[in-house]
Amino acid sequence: MGKDKLRRFAEVATFSNVVQLDAGKEYKGKWASNFFKNEKPVVLELACGKGEYSVNLAKMFPDKNFIGIDYKGNRIWRGAKTALEEGVANVGFLRIQIETLLDYFAEEEVDEIWITFPDPQPQLSREKKRLTSPRFLDKYKQILKHGGFVNLKTDNDGLHAYTAEKIAELNLNLHVKTEDLYHSEFADEVLSIKTYYEKKYLESNKNINYLKFSF
Repeated sequence: MGKDKLRRFAEVATFSNVVQLDAGKEYKGKWASNFFKNEKPVVLELACGKGEYSVNLAKMFPDKNFIGIDYKGNRIWRGAKTALEEGVANVGFLRIQIETLLDYFAEEEVDEIWITFPDPQPQLSREKKRLTSPRFLDKYKQILKHGGFVNLKTDNDGLHAYTAEKIAELNLNLHVKTEDLYHSEFADEVLSIKTYYEKKYLESNKNINYLKFSF
């Protein structure tokens, strides 16, 4: 591991807006009251990477709490540092494996979920690792409040198609579906937030897919 990554890992451990691994379990069912010190709705960004979506959503919606979740601390460092420097108090970061979500969030604790440019896990043998596979969808259903939305933005056409298939197979409620977000009617201020990776995809003229669904 490079010196810069080591420095970021060490620094992120000192950030007040970052919770790592087992330390997050104490907030289960109490993220709003005990971590954010309020009773506002809780929104998650899964596989948040550098946290651009979490931070920008927090700026847009001060009446909600946002938690960016990723396992790579050196990536979380960027979003957490930006939030601290800019005084964005309604965003935090949780460093865990997403497979363990149910250990950290209680039933119906979350109002909305964003999945922004996750690893598409294209190999058939890795289907269970896709963040929209049935085993993950079951976890989301448990922690989401009734009627809560799941949003998926991805450059990967295969993951988009796969997720749409699962939505149909599981009889979930599909609210928005587009294979070319920025040439659609849906590209509002929220959906136009661009992550580091999304900017790279757009520079290559890659289409951006978007799905919004609920259970």
